[in-house]
Amino acid sequence: MKNILIPTDFSDNAYGAISYAVRLLKSEDCTFYLLHTYTPAIYQSEYLLHSPGQLGLGDIYRTDSEKRLEELKSKIVTDYNNPKHNFITYSAFSVLMEAIDELVESKKIDLIIMGTQGATGAKEIFLGSSTVHTIKRAKCPVLAIPFNYNFEIPKKILFPTDYEIDYSLALLKEVLFISAIHRSTIDIMHVCTSYELNDKEIRNKSKLADLLSGTKHKFHELPDQGIIEAINSIQLEQHSQLLVMVKNKHSFLENLFLKPVINQIGFHTSIPFLVLPYQLLG
Repeated sequence: MKNILIPTDFSDNAYGAISYAVRLLKSEDCTFYLLHTYTPAIYQSEYLLHSPGQLGLGDIYRTDSEKRLEELKSKIVTDYNNPKHNFITYSAFSVLMEAIDELVESKKIDLIIMGTQGATGAKEIFLGSSTVHTIKRAKCPVLAIPFNYNFEIPKKILFPTDYEIDYSLALLKEVLFISAIHRSTIDIMHVCTSYELNDKEIRNKSKLADLLSGTKHKFHELPDQGIIEAINSIQLEQHSQLLVMVKNKHSFLENLFLKPVINQIGFHTSIPFLVLPYQLLG
């Protein structure tokens, strides 16, 4: 049984992520936790003063949130009637990340699936602020689904790496799971530099090969170039339907999130994006 957390703001983008999730996991027994958080504007100042006012307003927001979650649940069941899937709704008077952290811990969440933009619908932005915060902080894998993405079975999974990571089954669990249920091929991409792999990188590459031994996979060595250009070129060449990256303290992905505006540096993948947190190794 898989435990999947899907935050929602009731936008079309959020429903697109739900739609992708139930189709991706169509053959699997899953419990989907649908999370909506609300923070009425009046409370944002009142609670800072430790003097919450107009308590009835909070009840209105909670009732509305719970009602819309139940309507969403009914729509999903109507659209994708699957006896293997169970849906549980959570309405929380909380900041989104605090609610996510709590549910990941208490419900033993395997994977968070969410849209990339939130309610703004700004098509030029790949990762909205909520998605970025979730990826940076979540202790479990996060799968971000681009707005208006037309579902495709992930038969080809693109996995860029610099071989700086000591891979493990725990870290790769969700990638291997998705690959197994869809009989996917994992394309490992490495950008060559003028230097040969050092001993550590050779060991990590060998360990990765061992971990993928039961999965169809292929190693690709690309000529020295920017990581973004390399990802974009091989994604088109291999017709990848899923991009996977590991986020550790020194990775390209971590550095990417330090930029004030992500889209300025051209990271605009048009396919679902799975981020694995390196602390899973602990």
